[in-house]
Amino acid sequence: MPQVALVTCAELPDLDPDDQLLLPPLAARGVEAVPAVWDDPAVDWAGFDLVVVRNPWDYARRRDEFLAWARSVPRLANPVKIIEWNTDKRYLRDLATAGVPVVPTTWLEPGGVVELPEAGEYVLKPAVSAGSADTGRYRLSDPAERRLAEELAARLLGRGATVMLQPYLSAVDTAGETALLHFDGVYSHAIRKGPMLDGPYRGDDGELFRAEQIDPRVPAAAERELARAALDVVPGSHQDLLYARVDVIPGADGTPVVLEVELTEPSVFLAHADGAAGRLADAIVARL
Repeated sequence: MPQVALVTCAELPDLDPDDQLLLPPLAARGVEAVPAVWDDPAVDWAGFDLVVVRNPWDYARRRDEFLAWARSVPRLANPVKIIEWNTDKRYLRDLATAGVPVVPTTWLEPGGVVELPEAGEYVLKPAVSAGSADTGRYRLSDPAERRLAEELAARLLGRGATVMLQPYLSAVDTAGETALLHFDGVYSHAIRKGPMLDGPYRGDDGELFRAEQIDPRVPAAAERELARAALDVVPGSHQDLLYARVDVIPGADGTPVVLEVELTEPSVFLAHADGAAGRLADAIVARL
């Protein structure tokens, strides 16, 4: 019986509830799926027929350690070369260079000066992040919020992080984000995510991620085309991607732009689409 590790973190040793939905269809296909914590020294990763990254949501503050672990795993999905590229959101530069529309982004690098626009509503976050940690929304014409934005940027830069400054796209308050899921390079389903950022960053509350408002969604043809164009830029080939999620949002003129391409540990929202767990299970079996 093939054995597959589903990688998680110590805070979720039995996986996120949504990813637990993958266990029965894998068992029905003759595969034993074992949740395994990525930084547990007792785990023999070489003993698995495949290691599938799912919920290691504590990696962002320990990216170097996480990448060293990923390089040590012999049969990893998604592959380490993709994880290295995808765990730093500066990959958005590659998308933009390739002509893929992305959310306009200004990059603040360590050692530089914190210079923010005089007005407008902006999102500040580190280039290496997960679960909206160290992420806030700021009205830069408001003196109090501007000061908080400058403090967050200075703190992140002080710890050596690259900081992203993006205009807040108001369409998220109405249309929301569209997350398009692909398994084994094939489109599976999509969901709508409601707005999450309601103001400045309030500090670490100890949660791995913020609660999300999720609903099924049928994406527009332009959104599906944009997601495919983004995946075409990913290093390697579509055959390298066991799973992929592309988050898009209407831009200032209403046409979709890429917010993120999630290829490392994305939620895949199996509970929100009939047959999604089976499709991901089939993709895993095909890798075996």
